Amino acid sequence: MVQFYLLSVLLNALTGFVILFADRAEERGESRKIPEMLYDETFRLVLGILTGVVGFFKLLTVVRGDVPVVGDLLPALAGLAGAFMLLYEFYRNRGEATEENFSPFIRSVYSAKKYIGIGCMAIAVLHFLFPVVLFL
Repeated sequence: MVQFYLLSVLLNALTGFVILFADRAEERGESRKIPEMLYDETFRLVLGILTGVVGFFKLLTVVRGDVPVVGDLLPALAGLAGAFMLLYEFYRNRGEATEENFSPFIRSVYSAKKYIGIGCMAIAVLHFLFPVVLFL
């Protein structure tokens, strides 16, 4: 469906931007250049939920002329990974759990969040430019 295609491109790009640039700007003290809304925990929670739902439905729906499941595999996985980053970050910041409570696998995935942000943005751009390419 074209609606999920557009939502996938937009949400993957926005999620990648939030993961990559908003956190780095906050660390460097350059938060004036980024809209304040991107730092809001509720906005990040809603963005994570929406990105995850669209990523899941991207596995189930296809654009006309595309191969089912495989045709949109990378955008769906990027959406699910970006959603995981945002939801994990929300849970980590709001929850009373410490880093030691999470498995080493989850901690290692979270430590690579810069690469997941880059991947989300790159896949969103490529998926927009080449809508019916296999795996993209």
